[in-house]
Amino acid sequence: MRRRDFITLLGATAATWPLAARAQQSVSKIPRIGIIDPAAIWDPFRQGLRDLGYIEGRDITIEYRSAEERPEQLVAAATELAQLPVDVIVTFGSAATQAAKQATTTIPILMAGIGDPIRAGFVASLAHPGGNITGNTILGPEVAGKRLQLFKLAVPTISRVAFLWNPDNPSQATYPDEWKAAARALGVEMLFVAVRSSDEFDSAFAAMMRERPDAFTMTADYLHQLHIGWIIDFLARNRLPGAYHVRENVVAGGLMSYGASLPDLIRRAAGYVHKILQGTRPADLPVEQPTKFDLTVNLKTAKALGLTIPEPFLLLADEVIE
Repeated sequence: MRRRDFITLLGATAATWPLAARAQQSVSKIPRIGIIDPAAIWDPFRQGLRDLGYIEGRDITIEYRSAEERPEQLVAAATELAQLPVDVIVTFGSAATQAAKQATTTIPILMAGIGDPIRAGFVASLAHPGGNITGNTILGPEVAGKRLQLFKLAVPTISRVAFLWNPDNPSQATYPDEWKAAARALGVEMLFVAVRSSDEFDSAFAAMMRERPDAFTMTADYLHQLHIGWIIDFLARNRLPGAYHVRENVVAGGLMSYGASLPDLIRRAAGYVHKILQGTRPADLPVEQPTKFDLTVNLKTAKALGLTIPEPFLLLADEVIE
């Protein structure tokens, strides 16, 4: 090779080095968002990111890890994301948030749809979270009382309501007292049904039926939601009307729901991620309470239960499934 050719080749090669380095650096700088349990529930979050100008694969990368519907695998899924590492972990519900908290104390954690984040130990206060966790909560003021009031409006004859909860979920510690207070004001008796693990459902529900409840309600607990099909089928077989926290349970065949809009909470989580990626610390981002509540009723389920839903209730509903 002639010296001039060699110099030309060397110059061309050198010119490509900065371009390749910049390209590699650009790829490496794309923020990575970790999500536990990929599902359709995250569609509003992805849309929220797009609305903010983030294109997946160009501006951000989303890493998904699944617990495979096994609560005990949540920590393993969160740990995998922390070890990649990702720039922020986004969680839904208390169980996944607890798993992420165990996995990292430094990576920002953005929680969506949490019960009571203070009682659960995730944040010091709603206004000043104080650590690496922030986000939004599913709880608004007096939600328990409002749901029970609407339930009694939909089914005026109810007097003994079974309440399914998970004592191992730290964000639910105050639920019994809240529901007892709401029930007293409406002249309703509460029967508390505790289920901590999947193998307790059969015995807990059998014991519940011996107490002869005439209605049923529950939380949005991660473990319980994994078994929502079984729960709805059980209530249908025993002709028990059920009131739920999330609309999706009514779409699946439950009678009615009243609670914070999960799609709205999950979509709003994208705004938090944007602020975190821009450099804002989770400790400086107040935890938001819900601003949008949905009331949904399934008239097909009402008909199957032999119920006639009063017109005043239907006029209040945001959605009526017929």
